Amino acid sequence: MKTRTLGQLGVSALGLGCMGMSEFYGQGDEQESVATIHEFLDSGGTLLDTADMYGPFTNEQLVGRAIAGRRDEVVVATKFGNERRQDGSWVGINGHPDYVRRACDASLARLGVDHIDLYYQHRVDKNVPIEDTVGAMAELVQAGKVRHLGLSEASAGTIRRAHAVHPITALQTEYSLWEREPETKVFPVLEELGIGFVPYSPLGRGFLTGQIRSEDDFADDDFRRHSPRFQGDNFARNLELVDRVRELASARQCTPGQLALAWLLAQGDHIVPIPGTKKRERLRENLGAVDIELSPEDLELLDRLAPAGSTAGARYPNMSTIDT
Repeated sequence: MKTRTLGQLGVSALGLGCMGMSEFYGQGDEQESVATIHEFLDSGGTLLDTADMYGPFTNEQLVGRAIAGRRDEVVVATKFGNERRQDGSWVGINGHPDYVRRACDASLARLGVDHIDLYYQHRVDKNVPIEDTVGAMAELVQAGKVRHLGLSEASAGTIRRAHAVHPITALQTEYSLWEREPETKVFPVLEELGIGFVPYSPLGRGFLTGQIRSEDDFADDDFRRHSPRFQGDNFARNLELVDRVRELASARQCTPGQLALAWLLAQGDHIVPIPGTKKRERLRENLGAVDIELSPEDLELLDRLAPAGSTAGARYPNMSTIDT
């Protein structure tokens, strides 16, 4: 496994997103999920990404069980801020300092670790100054409970304000061939401040793998059934984009998913995608992307095939929680 650096944090070139092992993408299988995490670590992968809200709460527990006895091999990244109740109901976005402290202690207990390597604010609380939230996060670093700080879905202005309080190691935001907005909105400030970038949903929520051809491919409890990009005319238009990527992947003798991940890796050495999977077979496919070298001609062609703004539909049914 090749390595990269997020700020001052060394990690594997690809991380593993663990969310779907517990929620949102249909029924999971804990035994297979744990086996997938173990194979990721055996392959030299280090960065595991979770959050307290996934499950809710059960995904951190699953990751904790999987890494028991292997803590030194793992860079654990988790998040707080999307507050949910035990029954899964939604409370809201919470960036209050007292909540930050409570959330961290709860995550440490569920993960079974004495420190979190990378602790993200999952969503920016527009009702709490970012200086207050990051100030509380900085106290966690001073206490030895957290090593590095991150933000998720934060605007350039928020990133600057946060970084002035305590160095931000990484920003996590959706980014892929079908979501390229970060290139103009946040990439310049990340480069200026030396902040790493962790794209979530790097395979377009699975769409860029070419495996999804109909809304019927989703389980009844799959949240993509309610996503604007997977509905009606948007679905049909986005399939055209996927088919263009499939054609180039075939020519390059790789899978569409591998091509999409290789494109992301080629966008900068500070970029570490975290494709999510709960199956070892898909993990092996994703890891193969690390060894794919795209030529300047390939990259230029992909820019033409999947230009910024070409994807139909909003990322979420309600975008009001995104800090823009």
